[in-house]
Amino acid sequence: MTVPDFCRWLGRPALRYPLFVVFGLVLSPFAGTNAAGMLQEAGQVGFLLLLFEVGLEIDLPPIRQLLVPLRKAMWWILLQYPVILALGRLAGLHWLGCFIAAAAFTGCSVGMAHAGWRHFQGIADKPKHQLLMMMVVLEIIAIVLLSVETALYESGLTWLVGLKLVGISITVLIISQVSTKLRHLFELILARATRWRVYLVVFLVLLVCAVGERLGLSAIKTAFFLGLFMSRIQHDNQRLEDYIAPISRRFLIPIFFVSLGLQVPLAQLASYTGLMSVAAAAVLFGWRLIIQRRFVPTGGGDRSLLLLCPNLTIAALAGNILLTDGSAFRAAVWILLTGLIVSISAILLLPKNRADAEMRKEA
Repeated sequence: MTVPDFCRWLGRPALRYPLFVVFGLVLSPFAGTNAAGMLQEAGQVGFLLLLFEVGLEIDLPPIRQLLVPLRKAMWWILLQYPVILALGRLAGLHWLGCFIAAAAFTGCSVGMAHAGWRHFQGIADKPKHQLLMMMVVLEIIAIVLLSVETALYESGLTWLVGLKLVGISITVLIISQVSTKLRHLFELILARATRWRVYLVVFLVLLVCAVGERLGLSAIKTAFFLGLFMSRIQHDNQRLEDYIAPISRRFLIPIFFVSLGLQVPLAQLASYTGLMSVAAAAVLFGWRLIIQRRFVPTGGGDRSLLLLCPNLTIAALAGNILLTDGSAFRAAVWILLTGLIVSISAILLLPKNRADAEMRKEA
């Protein structure tokens, strides 16, 4: 409960999710099986709300504004894939696990990086806005790729995968078509309900996710696309995610990240997989610096590439899928630990939030 305040005091509010994972890692030797299982079950609801809030954070502009960021994002992704695939093979992953890792590592957690982007200096307004759009595009591409790759992972390369992908496309289309009516329903709840407002909104999100699961799109990805189409909902100058924060950001989402850390034995940090995570993070930062300088300049100097690096929520999506399956433990641990190291390093190297830094001085 004190972690968010501690991170704001440090001037690093985006560190809260990584620190929850670290807390789970440290707690794992002492947590009993029943307690860990309970936290994992509660954490799955938090994961749905996390993906819903990730979608809410993305305010999609007109398509024409995305063309340049999309082109840069595609080059950013393609230039990293060979390196990540090679690192995955060295870490002992099968090819499909390597592709899942590549989708996760080339994504960007906009919610984690946005505060750093807002306070980033030394970059003109236009390239800064394009950099934000590139962050948004990277997050969307990563989640779409993970949807396809996890379908392949679960069913293999069979005709069932084609049906699953058709089901995913139809479900996303249905959500987009009914989003107007759902928007009115959300707005009605925010306007009319008072004491039960938060619970009704969360219940409606879970209900839509359950329907999406039945239609062939996993509940977590349904939550993301639902949030994506609901991103402009406001009431009394507050966004929808601010209303559900007491349940999501302050309770169930932290439980999810703690439970994720609980599933990784502390001994893994000193294992071959843990060492490969550190090596992979170092290689990724080095290769991204070369990409920034020679191929895909972001317009803000070398440090601006750090805004594209926090990816813990995307790595958590990939790691959670593999951990839930149970047959790819090493891949899940490597993806999660690498994402954790990359995200913490990028956040610490970014400029501090000045307002939070002032709060720390006053304290």
